Amino acid sequence: MSSIIIAENLTRKFGTLVAVDHLNLNVTEGEIFALVGPDGAGKTTTMRLLCGLMDPTEGKAIVAGHDVSRDVDAVKDQIGYMAQRFGLYNDLTVEENMVFYSDLFGILGQERQDLMTRLLRMTRMDPFRKRPAGKLSGGMKQKLALMCTLLHKPRVLFLDEPTNGVDPVSRRDFWAILYQLVREGLTVFATTAYLDEAERANRVGFMYQGKMIRCDTPAKLKEGLAQGVYLVMSDDNRRTRETLLHEPGVLTIEPSGANLHLFIDPNLTSPEKLAGITPFAYHPIPPSLEDVFIALARQEEVHSAV
Repeated sequence: MSSIIIAENLTRKFGTLVAVDHLNLNVTEGEIFALVGPDGAGKTTTMRLLCGLMDPTEGKAIVAGHDVSRDVDAVKDQIGYMAQRFGLYNDLTVEENMVFYSDLFGILGQERQDLMTRLLRMTRMDPFRKRPAGKLSGGMKQKLALMCTLLHKPRVLFLDEPTNGVDPVSRRDFWAILYQLVREGLTVFATTAYLDEAERANRVGFMYQGKMIRCDTPAKLKEGLAQGVYLVMSDDNRRTRETLLHEPGVLTIEPSGANLHLFIDPNLTSPEKLAGITPFAYHPIPPSLEDVFIALARQEEVHSAV
């Protein structure tokens, strides 16, 4: 499969702030690519650069075969962009919102009817087609926004934290729809704050302070984590955490349910050594994608502080 999104040394500066720092990226056609990182990492700016909503300071982006800076209209014909706050009209019904957006895209007549019928059926929103958008639940609003974005049949779908604040059931339904669309040939590029969602992607990119610090499949990211990860069981989690945080070799120790997750640099310390400082029980655990994210973020914080 060919690359449908290419970024070459893509950079965006705001004064002295480098929001996106020489980003290099290739996304294959038919792939789900998830971009994750802490707030301020540059995820939304990256997406806006790729969509032609913002000009790069340096570098270039090619989407669906078109240079975004030179031929932005051709790019916009090939993409759908769903921002965190999509422009739904609360006073219009589901159907009226879809008609409005299809008018903007120049989709009329039987083609419009066929598309609307298919999208309403796919999202199970047909029973609500006459309901005002302002009276929809959060999950339903996201489905409506997705339908409006898909009306002109884009090749690439850009989603900026599409399920932020949406309940877990609606999030699952939303991703089931995305999988169906990808099976039909759509490419999805999504930013997300939910690491369990990133697990569903074919590949995940971790951004930190404008840089792509790691990019691979979820499985390889977890296999490649150099740090040791341990489940820690203690009679006093607060005391144990406060004590271990200051020990050399401890990257971080985070609450996880009733226990703690300990991340260490195995070249500098060991759980046996740490348990001799403050007593706790432990055992190694396979890292989750959230563990990988935390470990990478802490590692970058340490490097930035040096």
